Amino acid sequence: MYFTLGGERFMETMQIKITATDKQKFEKDGYWISPKLISDEQIVKLKEAHERIWSGDYDGDGYSMNIPWNSKGNPHALRKLDNGWWINDEVRKVVTSPLIGELAADLMETEEVRLWHDQVIYKPGVGDEQTSSGNVGWHQDYGYWQAANTTNMITVWIALQDTNLTNGGMMTILGSHQWGLIPDSNTFFDQDLTALKKKYTAEGREWLEEPCILKAGEASFHHALTFHGSGPNRTHDPRLSIVAHVMPKGTAYRAKLQRHDNVRLLGPRPKEGQLFEGEYFPLLYSRN
Repeated sequence: MYFTLGGERFMETMQIKITATDKQKFEKDGYWISPKLISDEQIVKLKEAHERIWSGDYDGDGYSMNIPWNSKGNPHALRKLDNGWWINDEVRKVVTSPLIGELAADLMETEEVRLWHDQVIYKPGVGDEQTSSGNVGWHQDYGYWQAANTTNMITVWIALQDTNLTNGGMMTILGSHQWGLIPDSNTFFDQDLTALKKKYTAEGREWLEEPCILKAGEASFHHALTFHGSGPNRTHDPRLSIVAHVMPKGTAYRAKLQRHDNVRLLGPRPKEGQLFEGEYFPLLYSRN
């Protein structure tokens, strides 16, 4: 059985539920890998969405939240766009999915889930070329999100192809979400993975790397404090993903701690405690 969202078929929420074992895994390790969440048909459409986005072919008359990172730079470097749902209908259907919302709600133990923002990520294949330009540095997502008043947030990383370490799949550090926020952990763009590991283990933290091995259509749900990163894509095909960053009910602005583009979406004079809600932060799921 399926339910319909925007003309697309998603697996019915009754068929995919967070079990006690899933919750235990998430709380212990800081991440959980889902079953397949999207159909093969939808995967094809999302790959086409990637092509359209990187060529500047947008749905509607609006603009992206920011300039696509490395849209015209090094061909071996990662490409990243925030809030692809503003400019592409296929991305919007996925990152605002009630199914993703319900799964995240169970993991975060909240009554409501909204989209914090999404990302469209393209990691080019470099084959045997000796380059680190496609690396993603070890980082905590919340290192960038300190304008939000909670660390209880989740990243849902959806693979559009089978993904492992050969094509630059993500690695997590088991249990690192229990470390709390580490200063200066906003190191997504720092590509020296070895130096970052040395930095973050300097105080004797146990560093247990585990790869996120995903089939096409599966997703990794990881905690906003879980350290993660990735190495080069050693194939000749790009590694494509759609990412939904989600937040629980009551997520509000913490003033003057850190700049984030989401703050400007609160209006010309955002105030301490103002909720991240409204049209820029769509509701995925509510138990009410």
